[in-house]
Amino acid sequence: MPDTPVTEVSPARDTAPITLQPLTLLDPFRWLARGAHDLKAAPGIAVFYGLCFWFMALVLGWVFRTKPEYTMSIASGCLLLGPFLAMGLYDTSRRREAGLAPQLSESLTCWDSHMGSMGMLVLVLVVLELLWGRASLVVFAVFFNTGMPSTTGVLQAVFNPENWSFVAVYAVVGGVFAALVFSTSVVSIPMILDRDTDALTAGITSMRVVLENPLAMVLWGALITVLVAASLWAGSVALVLIGPLLGHASWHAYRAAVQRLPADANAAQEPV
Repeated sequence: MPDTPVTEVSPARDTAPITLQPLTLLDPFRWLARGAHDLKAAPGIAVFYGLCFWFMALVLGWVFRTKPEYTMSIASGCLLLGPFLAMGLYDTSRRREAGLAPQLSESLTCWDSHMGSMGMLVLVLVVLELLWGRASLVVFAVFFNTGMPSTTGVLQAVFNPENWSFVAVYAVVGGVFAALVFSTSVVSIPMILDRDTDALTAGITSMRVVLENPLAMVLWGALITVLVAASLWAGSVALVLIGPLLGHASWHAYRAAVQRLPADANAAQEPV
């Protein structure tokens, strides 16, 4: 009787030392190219998650128009939710590496065996998100002590040369928290999915990747920012494509930055 084909990718609990691999400035572009390959291979899954990202953008735009003082809070919440939505895309890329057919149902439940680690990481990111939102409101309160401005008021404040100090402080505060969220989550979530690592180890490893490869990771963060900003500027519908592309590419960023487990050393080569 023929063997039953394997249809699952089971992560192995990581007990070996974690070894990082050096990155170059060309690597982020390679991740995008490989992400595009995954997107084309599973377009249905990409569209599903892309629509989720688009909905998030629509909510963000509505908040900016109606309650601009909460824009940074919602934006940080999107930055928090985005990587977890992208976990389904990581699973799709991972299954393709293993030679398995990607399945939407599998991508929607890929987190269920990692509840403990994911829960702890969520807690850390939620704390960062709450601090970011509070800091944003404090900046608004300090510079607009007569009341929170309207959407028009925010735009006038941003483009008014007399308010350069507000713009500078707002950008610095947002930049610091964005850097913390990015460095904590850039490879930690795919690492938990792939190696069943605990949240602390995954978060520290993610920060190590950023600290040991600052130029490549700053470029990667800039590419993410530019692509997302361009999508929002174009009406946000482009996120249906850009969101899944960045999700798949982030999986390849993890693969490039963190050396595989010994058991995976002879795994199938990633598509180019």
